[in-house]
Amino acid sequence: MPEKPLVSIVMGSDSDLPVMKEASEFLQELGIDFELDIVSAHRTPGKLFKYSKEAHKRGIKVIIAGAGGAAHLPGMIAAISPLPVIGVPVLSRNSIQGIDSLLSIVQMPAGVPVATVAVNGSKNAGILAAQILGAEDKDIQEKIINFKETLKEKVEIKSNNLSKEQINA
Repeated sequence: MPEKPLVSIVMGSDSDLPVMKEASEFLQELGIDFELDIVSAHRTPGKLFKYSKEAHKRGIKVIIAGAGGAAHLPGMIAAISPLPVIGVPVLSRNSIQGIDSLLSIVQMPAGVPVATVAVNGSKNAGILAAQILGAEDKDIQEKIINFKETLKEKVEIKSNNLSKEQINA
């Protein structure tokens, strides 16, 4: 358990972990402390309410919540917590290609926003969480700037390596 996590990554089930670990891996790369837990909106509502009411009191700054199927977890957390919530729709075995989860997370009523990334897009959730933190923390912001520069460099290398033979193949 990290000493003082800034980001909390929660998911409705351990079956979501293969998707959600991409967010944790990105935060680890940047040296941002996070916590990881399972909080089910439907199976552990008491834990959901306690977690949502207390996360900010424990020093958490951003919550990443992944859920599949009906995907109520991100919205329920956002309804209770004063923190920014990033929802990750998870393609689960009982979902409709993740579209049901995406719509459940993105179609929040006015006053209860959930920033939403692509289906199974937890790496982008980790990046967005770091960008939110970087608005107030210049060290994190510098790491994000360096990350984006690396993205640019990777594209430039691929562009330089592209040949007409590859296009015509």
